[in-house]
Amino acid sequence: MAASRDARRLYRLVQEGRLCALREELQGAGAACCPGPAGDTLLHCAARHGHRDILAYLAEAWDMDIEAANRDYKRPLHEAASMGHRDCVRYLLGRGAVVDCLKKADWTPLMMACTRKNLEVIQDLVEHGADPLLKNKDGWNSFHIASREGDPPILQYLLTICPDAWKTESKISRTPLHTAAMHGCLEAVKVLLQRCQYQPDCKDKCGLTPFMDAIQCGHINIAKLLLKKHKEGHVSTVQMLISLGADINSKDERNRSALHLACAGQHLACIEFLLRSGLRDSPDVTGTLAQQLTRNTDILQCFGHSMTA
Repeated sequence: MAASRDARRLYRLVQEGRLCALREELQGAGAACCPGPAGDTLLHCAARHGHRDILAYLAEAWDMDIEAANRDYKRPLHEAASMGHRDCVRYLLGRGAVVDCLKKADWTPLMMACTRKNLEVIQDLVEHGADPLLKNKDGWNSFHIASREGDPPILQYLLTICPDAWKTESKISRTPLHTAAMHGCLEAVKVLLQRCQYQPDCKDKCGLTPFMDAIQCGHINIAKLLLKKHKEGHVSTVQMLISLGADINSKDERNRSALHLACAGQHLACIEFLLRSGLRDSPDVTGTLAQQLTRNTDILQCFGHSMTA
């Protein structure tokens, strides 16, 4: 019972960063080995709370193992990286910590660093050999995780040092673009569209595209961006919008319907779908009919078949 109280006191001193008091306690106890919650060591605690001086004291004065793992296989480097404590990360790396050690679910320190918007920590890990292409048990690599957080400088950096990092899917076929769109990370989506070559209608195992994720999660700005960059002329997009309640007869400020725009873009499949769905030609504010915007014979035939059906 007394030992348990003593251990709690030691962990509290580490959490509070009280090195002098901790030194006195340990010298009196004659040992620094006292497993804490989840099997943590005092080193885990110091790394988690960002106390480099205590980290160094424990490792050097008490020869504590910087590779000690708790019950989730987390090591002190995982703790420091996940909390963005750069000085602790650099100290541990300088002491020779294994940079790609795995915790439960196969997360590396770099993956955990990518859950924070701290580019310098990520750079330190990469410069010490961390592999951005390693995947966790769900199939996510570090770039995928960074896409969920949505920090453009981190995404740009990872693409610079590993140009193929974007070519990844989770075990249910979700891409970083799916993830960024779902979480409303507009600036991240812009980076992904600019620097990566995702297919416009890439689907996960549930049949969802990034555009669908954006719409369903209410991220209209991202949906508009995807519509502009990836989706114009895609029947599946038109079908989904109508299924979600979009008015097929709606018009813009110039009285143009979707049919006008599909004809102007020569998108035959969209034109066929709109006509089959009941949309009929009508003049815009200038009196121009949709069919007058095209000279494509196949498109004009679509109008002819629709009007006589």
